[in-house]
Amino acid sequence: MLITKLGNTGLDVSQICLGCMSYGQSDMGTHPWSLDEETSREFIKQALDAGINFFDTANVYSLGTSEEYVGRALADMARREEVVIATKLCGEMRKGPNGQGLSRKAVMTEVDNSLRRLGTDYIDLYQIHRWDPRTPIEETMEALHDVVKAGKVRYIGASSMWAWQFAKALFVAEKHGWTRFVSMQNHYNLLNREEEREMLPLCEDQGIGVIPWSPMARGKLAREWDAETNRSETDAFGKYLYNSVESDHAIVDAVGAVAERLGVSRAQVALAWVLHNPTVTAPIIGATKPHHLDDAVAATQLELSAEDVSELEAHYTPHPVVGFA
Repeated sequence: MLITKLGNTGLDVSQICLGCMSYGQSDMGTHPWSLDEETSREFIKQALDAGINFFDTANVYSLGTSEEYVGRALADMARREEVVIATKLCGEMRKGPNGQGLSRKAVMTEVDNSLRRLGTDYIDLYQIHRWDPRTPIEETMEALHDVVKAGKVRYIGASSMWAWQFAKALFVAEKHGWTRFVSMQNHYNLLNREEEREMLPLCEDQGIGVIPWSPMARGKLAREWDAETNRSETDAFGKYLYNSVESDHAIVDAVGAVAERLGVSRAQVALAWVLHNPTVTAPIIGATKPHHLDDAVAATQLELSAEDVSELEAHYTPHPVVGFA
């Protein structure tokens, strides 16, 4: 497994990040496909054995139980200083006032709650899950700076938002001498390449690490277009992200054709295309079957030719920007 730097930082991360949204108590929140703790541990161990040191979760994943599963597994299986734990805040954790968002109160409350659930003294990468239009970005950035200076967080990052919002956050931090975001976790794959217009060039210019979520389009790129899984049948967010568009069908077919020609899986081709972009640091992949991790690791070694890339990109048409909410 290739180890690389996260953007312009000195932090070493594996070229694949294991996304842990699928690990957590299934009756907590909106992820009925989530795996129980014993099963989740198997995938975390498989990832560690493959050389993956980068693990991403969030406080809202199964209402905190994902953080609990990940924290206990990594405490048992790895040295804390050798793994990079990333988590996020913004979504609703409690009904009523101050149960969500990026206010100073929310940041100070949720970082302590995440530390407790993860069973660790510090979070390597603390990310805002979305933009909070109800809180001044100055308030959020100062609070994040304070949790870094308190030793609770090593680095801060952001997730899906407009490029102007991310640029504003970077400007505010620089203006006040506060800690800057070092990473962007955005929505990027062969079926939705809108981030190529502004966000990816901004990240390249500012030395921001890019860790895309859904690099295989919720599995759409890893199978025939009409094929269903247990998760896809109940994944309302996935249905919102990927509608039945003729150009998307053609892209999925192209992934299949390239995969057949190269003698590899569709998942390897789709992920290798994301990794082909030099601005990308480490795609975040989910794994609920052993071959998901095997394919991800293999994708880091798969070199696509210029002809392969052209074939994969030929049918793309502009899409609405989705995933910010």
